[in-house]
Amino acid sequence: MDKIVNYNPANISEIVSEHKTSSEEELDLMLQKSTVAFASWSRMPAPKRGEYLMRARDIYAERKEELAQILHKENGKPIEEARGEIQEIIDVFDFFNGQARAIYGLTGQSEMANKAIMTIRQPIGPAVFITAWNFPAAVPSWKAAPALIAGNTFILKPSELAPLSGQLFVDILNEAGLPDGVAQVATGAGEVGEYLVRSNHTKIVSVTGSVPVGRHVATIAAEGFKKCALELGGKNSTIVLADANLDLVVDGVLWGAYGTGGQRCTSTSRLIIDKTVSDEVVTRLKTEAARFYDEAAKQAAANYAPIISKKQLEKIDAMVQEAIAEGAELVCGGKVLDDGSDKGYYYAPTILKCKDGIKITKQEVFGPVLAVIELDPQQDPESLLDQALYIANDVEYGLSNSIYTKDVNLGMKAVHSFESGLVYLNAPTIGAECGGASMFGGWKHTGNGSRESGIAAFETYTQYKTIAIDYSNKLQRAQID
Repeated sequence: MDKIVNYNPANISEIVSEHKTSSEEELDLMLQKSTVAFASWSRMPAPKRGEYLMRARDIYAERKEELAQILHKENGKPIEEARGEIQEIIDVFDFFNGQARAIYGLTGQSEMANKAIMTIRQPIGPAVFITAWNFPAAVPSWKAAPALIAGNTFILKPSELAPLSGQLFVDILNEAGLPDGVAQVATGAGEVGEYLVRSNHTKIVSVTGSVPVGRHVATIAAEGFKKCALELGGKNSTIVLADANLDLVVDGVLWGAYGTGGQRCTSTSRLIIDKTVSDEVVTRLKTEAARFYDEAAKQAAANYAPIISKKQLEKIDAMVQEAIAEGAELVCGGKVLDDGSDKGYYYAPTILKCKDGIKITKQEVFGPVLAVIELDPQQDPESLLDQALYIANDVEYGLSNSIYTKDVNLGMKAVHSFESGLVYLNAPTIGAECGGASMFGGWKHTGNGSRESGIAAFETYTQYKTIAIDYSNKLQRAQID
């Protein structure tokens, strides 16, 4: 693939951008430049590095609408969501600029007299970022901001399905005055990312993608003992108990299941619900879902996203048809609305009533498909919650889960029992904030314990050095003298 043509998935006749696949010679030059730039960038005081980040932040603020419109066309997400994604970059840069003066180490008491011990954080080296198409602008900022503040350089390899926002991200950082080689972008498919990861120049690898991609990259990174951060898939659940505010439930599940066309790793994929309230909730969800696409006019609502590619569209439909063949009851949707023949790639917002255990209740769909699992109410609320929690946790992923209930005791039991890195009480599974106490990442096969967008990101982009200063003017032997 020598050339990448980036089409608007909402209107595939529109070419958004064209990109040349980076050659091995170009990648080698990037890697060398990244290594050379690290030598001086890593020695620059962190607050000074933060000044570059703030200049880039101001560019994003000034060009917010323009950049949101580009993102809106590039991956089809609604313009409101695109504006939110650009705002997220601004917020991430604000937060990590503040952290430039707070990369703290530790001081401690030595067991020896006239001896001091302290531990500091230092940068590691050139990083490679491999990012996905669904948040092609914000996710690079989650990785780049802490990496740059910590003193590392990076090469971004955006998804070939949405490379323009990644290209613009690096362009804006360089427009802000970053020294040559600190921030670079390589374009292409998986082989480009693999080449960068395998290079001896690369010291850090951060990946947002599928579990198979993450496993493959982690294996390569392990061969070189490289720091590796993985943010992978999800199979997220919302539990609804009988006492829940059903208006809030409907609003939250609609946003969680169908926001960005269900193409988020945090999307609500399963609704585990007390059967006494299921009929009302599902009926209301079906009514609201019908508003997302006018089949007669072949026109999507402004808040409904297309599917990123025909390949993904076909994969979603295949999974839905397989679920129906396995016995799932189709409540609504379950069909391709537009395969690109008319305008773009659209799948009908789908609701399936399922028995837990069939494939679609266990595997990530990455599309607008909600599996509803009804629970027998002939048991006390706590026993029903225990059953719901077992189902929610009985998957390989552990990214995001939520529960709706007015019972604070059951709600708190749930938030402590979910096996996931993100948990919400009376809110949907999507909508993670950035910075502050918020740390994005998952458990189990969703990742390898790394976190993004909060202070824990520095664990990926720094290494510790313990310094012992002996001013006793004699040999002192720990644990001996």
